[in-house]
Amino acid sequence: MNSTLLVELFTEELPPKALQTLGNAFAELLSKTLRDEGHLADNSAVEAFASPRRLACRITNVAAVSPEKKIQERLLPVKIGLDANGQPTPPLQKKLDSLGLGAIAVDQLETISDGKQDVLHISRTQAGKALEDSLTKALDTATTKLPIPKVMSYQRPDGSTVHFVRPAHRLVCLHGDKVVPAQVLGLESDRITLGHRFLSQGVLNIASADSYEAQLETEGKVIASFGKRKAAIVKALAEQAAGDKVVQPDELIDEVCALVEWPVVYEAGFEREFLEVPQECLILTMQANQKYFAITDQNGKMKNRFLLVSNLLTPTPELITTGNERVLRARLADAKFFFDQDRKKTLESRLPGLANVVYHNKLGTQKDRNGRLVELAAALAPVCGADVEQAKRAALLCKADLLTDMVGEFPELQGNMGEHYARHDGEHPNVAQAIADHYSPRFAGDQLPRNPVGVATALADKLETMVGIYSIGLIPTGDKDPFALRRHALGVIRMVIEKNLKLDLIDALNKASKLFVAYPDFKHSVEGIGGFIQDRLRGYLKDQGYSTAEVESVLSQNPSQFADLPKRLEAVRAFSQLPESQALAAANKRITNILKKTEVGSAEVDTSLLQVDAEKALATQVKEVEPHATRAFEQGDYQQALLVLAPLKANVDAFFENVMVMDNNEALKNNRLALLKHMHGLMNRVADISQLAA
Repeated sequence: MNSTLLVELFTEELPPKALQTLGNAFAELLSKTLRDEGHLADNSAVEAFASPRRLACRITNVAAVSPEKKIQERLLPVKIGLDANGQPTPPLQKKLDSLGLGAIAVDQLETISDGKQDVLHISRTQAGKALEDSLTKALDTATTKLPIPKVMSYQRPDGSTVHFVRPAHRLVCLHGDKVVPAQVLGLESDRITLGHRFLSQGVLNIASADSYEAQLETEGKVIASFGKRKAAIVKALAEQAAGDKVVQPDELIDEVCALVEWPVVYEAGFEREFLEVPQECLILTMQANQKYFAITDQNGKMKNRFLLVSNLLTPTPELITTGNERVLRARLADAKFFFDQDRKKTLESRLPGLANVVYHNKLGTQKDRNGRLVELAAALAPVCGADVEQAKRAALLCKADLLTDMVGEFPELQGNMGEHYARHDGEHPNVAQAIADHYSPRFAGDQLPRNPVGVATALADKLETMVGIYSIGLIPTGDKDPFALRRHALGVIRMVIEKNLKLDLIDALNKASKLFVAYPDFKHSVEGIGGFIQDRLRGYLKDQGYSTAEVESVLSQNPSQFADLPKRLEAVRAFSQLPESQALAAANKRITNILKKTEVGSAEVDTSLLQVDAEKALATQVKEVEPHATRAFEQGDYQQALLVLAPLKANVDAFFENVMVMDNNEALKNNRLALLKHMHGLMNRVADISQLAA
């Protein structure tokens, strides 16, 4: 009989940041094992539940007994399993006995060749498996393979030691309305679970798998579904905000959702004087320390009210809000104190203290690094369109806020606090913005620096980091990238392409490398870093929707300037749509292979040595096309530079059909190679179109 299956593991409070992952993995592992055991139908639906004190899974259309199935088992090679008279040998009889088939007749065995020898097989019907047996196996798999951040060891009442993410206390296993006998973590299954710790009567008797979610909600005051609980929180926050905006990053919503079983949103407030502190500090204080939600007006200006998500529904909410306001007030007072104290010293006055902050034991202090950033930012400023002196000033001050009390308390605010303090010190607005923006982009999709000074400073910071760290051997491996070199590389790529900077990457890396020559552990690795950045560039361009062939056509030429790559890729895409593109790509590939094998001196073609009509026609057409292609290329019209090559197809085909390139006459051979080399250069200025060959 097929019915809905429910499995719930009731535990002590689970780690909130891992709860959603644990819930999804628990359901996935359970359902996979049961599907492998044959209990699930094609249309069986799997639903995961996860709350602070439970992991659960509900699966529809689950069979109590899996279907019988025909299996074919390999026994032994014929030469080992049968004697000279065709009778079973002792090894075969032993194998059959182990399978419970001792009385099987030889004529019931099948002989199948595996390509090397004949092998005896037996076909038989395997009985279906009971759900209770499969479920215990599935539970063992699910609990041992969960992506647990840190495993706990605890003792059961019987003295046995159990290893799991948190102590588990109850196991519910229902198939329809029947309890499925199963065991895991020293627990025996039944239909009893617990509701909300304070809002329910405690013990709940689950009537059936289908009634589980509704019973928990109505009787137990628990919203078991992580997704539904999250949606309820978002809705309640919006209602309480009453037209204002709620600052609600996804990670905070997820963490709060993992802390409550029956979310209730309350509003509270704080004194207006705290709004004098930069709102980034206030918001971070609320989110990081207390899991509160800040409120802003529609223009993003913070208000002196906030929202909190409680696990308690009470007729006297003031008891909750007053206590939370008192706790937050102390936090905000600390932030205000740090802010006031920090402003008593200028950023510039803090610079000598950077000599006491080690950047890396092989690369000196933050003060040493500041010197490198100033020099590199000044070198990069012209290509970024930035004022050189402003870029130098921003690079000089950009790390000074590391020594402030506010950044010491909240490292996430480095850069942002530097901007506030720079404005207070009277620094130029471009410099102040650049101090905050030199860390940008901080993550995928983050905004780029707001002004050219910020771009120059951010490029200097990222290139200096990559060159220094990479060149002392700390190359990212696997998922380990402690200095975020991959993120820095992607930041450089985005700034160069999206800001359309005519930056020569190799030149910039060489300038950065020269700043480290005094360090004995530094090894010049510009080529390696360039390749590292190009690998990130490859992924970036594919993420923009370009195909592998299109990307490789432009990157195979190892460009040191990236700004025009999107234009080149669009040109390649347009060219690839032409009917002639495949033939020209294949011809280009053939030419590339010929030129690789043969040294060609000059690319100048001697027209007096052109003998065959096909080579004369091709040379003439190349000469006609070249000025149009060159003019388009020099004007940056890459599409036109490629499209004008299309008419070459017929003459290129005729050339390879009628002309012997490697002629015995050395002069003819070299002239034909020169023609191919000349045409090859013309065809591959925008991209290596041979990469488009199917």
